[in-house]
Parts: sequence; structure tokens; C-alpha cells
Amino acid sequence: MTIRPTPRISARKQPKQERSRQVVAAILTAAGRVLAREGVRRFTAARVAVEAGVSVGSLYQYFPNKEAILFRLQADEWKETGGLLGGIIADATLPPLERLRAAVHEFIRSECEEAGMRAALDDAERLYRDAPEARRLRLAVTRTVRAFMREALPHTPQSVRIVAADVMMTAMEAVGKQISEGEYAPAAIDARARALADMFCAYLDTLRASVDV
Repeated sequence: MTIRPTPRISARKQPKQERSRQVVAAILTAAGRVLAREGVRRFTAARVAVEAGVSVGSLYQYFPNKEAILFRLQADEWKETGGLLGGIIADATLPPLERLRAAVHEFIRSECEEAGMRAALDDAERLYRDAPEARRLRLAVTRTVRAFMREALPHTPQSVRIVAADVMMTAMEAVGKQISEGEYAPAAIDARARALADMFCAYLDTLRASVDV
């Protein structure tokens, strides 16, 4: 069986001058439009270069291939959403379950805001999911959630907290995807986010009670 090598998805170089930063920003903006319009199958570096109004050579100065462009789009989205959610669940001024509810609502809202782009990025993930850079980003999210679990369930065994964190992350992604792909009114989206948050809070309450018994 032929094993497909993992593509290089790191940028070739980081833009240091304002002109270079503008070129990279134009490439990424154009890449988002091409991805939303053409989908993953027809997404190419050449199409992105034309859309951005730059030469393919200029594009390749910063991105070695189309996978690197797609990963950068995904990484920027992950970092933006992850940073927002991380700030919510790290807010020690609020009780853990209140933070959890706020994070769930914000995640579902963000999933629905740009549903088309997020669906396209989900399709693209198979192109780079095994790359070290992608693994590191996912690990950062996992560590944030597990740190929250340590605070919310301080007396629960670590093995149980790890399972709870993994189950909740999987459920959030699945439900967020299902809701974002549906044609729900804002009130219906909010109701589903509230129901998901209720289930998570009840789950954590059950885990906490099992230790207190």
C-alpha cells in the first residue's frame, strides 16, 4: 500500500515588511473567497493567485502549496475561536459551570456565523490533519479544556476528567456542525445551544456527585 506523504504546511517565510504583510493578507482573503465559491476539490494555488491579483511565484514565496494555504485559514479560525473560548473558560470571576454555558453558546454562535466557510474548512482538514502543525493546534485546545476540567472537578480522578473533556469536545463539534448546517432561526439556535449547555452541566454535576458520595 502506498502511503501518501504528509504535505509541508508551514509557511515558507514570515512577512516582515508592511508590503509583504499586505500581500499575505490579500492571499488569505482571496483564498477564503475561492474556497467558499469553488470548494476543496477545485481549490488551487493558481486560482488563489488570480483572485488575489498576485503572481503564482509571489504566492509560493509564502506558501509552499495549497495545503499550506488551507491550513493557515483553518489555523487562523482555530486560534480566533480558541482564544475567545479560552478567555471565557479561564475567567475565574465566574463559577465554572457559568463559564461553560457561556463558552457553549459562543461556540455554537461562531459555528453558525460562517457556516459555509467552516464546512469547507472541515472538508479540507483531511489534507493536513496528520501534519505536526495541525496536531499541535489540536493539542493546545485539548490542554485548555482539560485545565478547565481540573478546576471544575478538582476531586474527580484524572482519568475520568480526561474522558469527560474528550466527550464534551466531540459532542460540541458534532452538534455545532449539525446546527450550522441546518436552517435554524436565531431563537432555535439559541435553544439548542442552551440544551447542549444544560446537558454538559448535568453531566459534570453527576461526576461531581459520584465523588462526594
